[in-house]
This record gives sequence, C-alpha cells and structure tokens, in this order.
Amino acid sequence: MSLQTVARRYASALADVVIERKEEREVQQEIDQWASMIEANPELKEVFANPTIAYDQKRKVLEELISRTRVRPTTASFLRVLLRNQRLSQLRDVAERFAQVLDERGGVVSASVTTAKPIPEDMKNQVRETLMVATGRTVRVTFNTDETIIGGLVARIGSTIFDGSVQNRLQRLSDELAGG
Repeated sequence: MSLQTVARRYASALADVVIERKEEREVQQEIDQWASMIEANPELKEVFANPTIAYDQKRKVLEELISRTRVRPTTASFLRVLLRNQRLSQLRDVAERFAQVLDERGGVVSASVTTAKPIPEDMKNQVRETLMVATGRTVRVTFNTDETIIGGLVARIGSTIFDGSVQNRLQRLSDELAGG
C-alpha cells in the first residue's frame, strides 16, 4: 500500500472523529506541531521508524512526550494508534493529508500564488477575492515570490494553473514569432 493511500486513510479517519467532536482546527494544529517536532529531531524520528527498537520503549517515549505537550485526548489517541500501527514516523504525510481532507470537507480550496516581488496586503486580498469568485469556494492562499516570472502572477489551484506572468506572455510571443 502506498504512503499516500495510508496517509489518506488515517487522515480521513481522524477527520471523521474531529468533525464529530468539533475540534478540527485544534487537533490539526497539534498534529502539525507534532509532525514538526518529529521532523526537527532526527533521533526521535529514528526511534519511531526503527523496527529493531521495542514497541514498549517507543510507547514510553510517546507517553512522556504526550504528558509534556498536554495534547487533547483525541490527538493523544491518534498518536497512539499511529505508533501501534508503526506509522508515527510518517506523521508529516498524514498531517498534510489531514489538512487537505479538512479543507475538502469544509469546502475550502488551497491556492498558491507566485509573483515576481512581494505584493502589498490589499493586493493579496484582491487576488484572494478574485480566486474565490472564480472557484465559487473559500480559498486559502499561499503567496510566494519568484523573480524569474518578471511580473504579473501565476496562480495554481489543484492541477489548474492561471499564468498571467510576463515570462509566459513573452514565451507565447516568442512562439508566435518563431511559428509565423
């Protein structure tokens, strides 16, 4: 079974529980923090990933970390399930898929907008609203910069790309001149 399939299954199961309990964002935040903690600590990741380390030792480490971080019972139970099924070292993948599942179920789409230079907040709001109108959904936008696009912007929502960059316009003009 692929890692993406595994991550989707765990993420969907967790989403079912947290939506019912109305603790989506709190658990999402805790899961993200845990994933970051494990990723930032290679020794900790190795403990959870290494099959030669006894389950009881891993469980003791997990329980100590749970008591120190004081996570919600839902989060603690989920982490224990991942440990029991030898998936805790894959928490980052599960956390990313979990965020996607919550967004999908909440009618939110994620978009990535790239501009040549950072843009002011009022322009970010205009872009966000334009994307909401275009999709008919709530849009969570991540803004990035890439000087190679020269100017304009490139917006990506899922597999759809809206390329209004100067670089793209120049490439189209070059293609037209070369072909015509």
